[in-house]
Amino acid sequence: GPLCQGWGLGAALRSRAALRPLGLLAPPARGMLAPPARGVQGPGAGTGAGEAALEENPFYGKYRHKIQELRRSSPDVFESRMEKRSEVKKQPVGHSKQGEFIRCMEEKARQIFFAEGLGSKTSKGGFTKEKTLDSILNVEMVKEKSAEEITQIWNQYFSAKDTVYAVIPADKFDLMWKRAQNCPSFLYALPRKEGYEFFVGQWSGTELHFTSLINVQTQGETAPSQLVLYHYPDLQKEKGIVLMTAEMDSKFLVVHDAQCLANQVQLFYATDRAETYGLVETFNHRSNEFKYMSVIAELEQSGLGRELRPGQASDKS
Repeated sequence: GPLCQGWGLGAALRSRAALRPLGLLAPPARGMLAPPARGVQGPGAGTGAGEAALEENPFYGKYRHKIQELRRSSPDVFESRMEKRSEVKKQPVGHSKQGEFIRCMEEKARQIFFAEGLGSKTSKGGFTKEKTLDSILNVEMVKEKSAEEITQIWNQYFSAKDTVYAVIPADKFDLMWKRAQNCPSFLYALPRKEGYEFFVGQWSGTELHFTSLINVQTQGETAPSQLVLYHYPDLQKEKGIVLMTAEMDSKFLVVHDAQCLANQVQLFYATDRAETYGLVETFNHRSNEFKYMSVIAELEQSGLGRELRPGQASDKS
């Protein structure tokens, strides 16, 4: 979607490309090496099935002297290595510790750069109170990185999570922030299979809280948040980027819904089109002139409504 291209916004897909084995060495074809005749005492006679299999290795002749010397001088070491060899042979075809190594390195990266939410407090509704960037990221350490490196670290970390995230250019966020001061709330339309569901978005500092219109109509100011977008301008001046992530109430919204609403924030608050931002101004300052259908019309005109409506992807294929 447009936000993915403009901000690097993404939702976790929990998919990984399979690592293909290199296949640099192929096992020798059976029958190429004839086994020793029965009754003939060869170098491997009496050494057991493991050693007999070892002798079938095409490289055995090259290292025969060293192998036999190890067996004579350190029989315990020799037996231990033979046992390990047997264990490796029992492993299924394609088994590799490469995946385990990658997971280990990713875990170390998380420990180095990310605080995993330490120091943050959770509210009754499940959302985090005082969710600072320091509670997520080791800010002092990433200050040594470039904006491109921080972007890669942020995106890679959150791509494995069921959430919405973004790295927003500083100038784009400046425009959004300036407009948010003047127009702190807006009505968003979430595409459904049949029609649209309306959500109210309300800025509170650099947090953007969403709740369904029906919640606002029935509960007023006490309506609970169902989605919160957290924007972090901590690195804005030094690195030229603003980091964003989100929390949502999974009982009401899924990641696809959160992504749709986050896309619309860019559409309405970061647009260069006066008519589009004019809807935001009308909603905040001339509410009696505001028409719900104008939001839907703007979504349809931009193409965003069609792209994000559930089921559209399968219709296009």
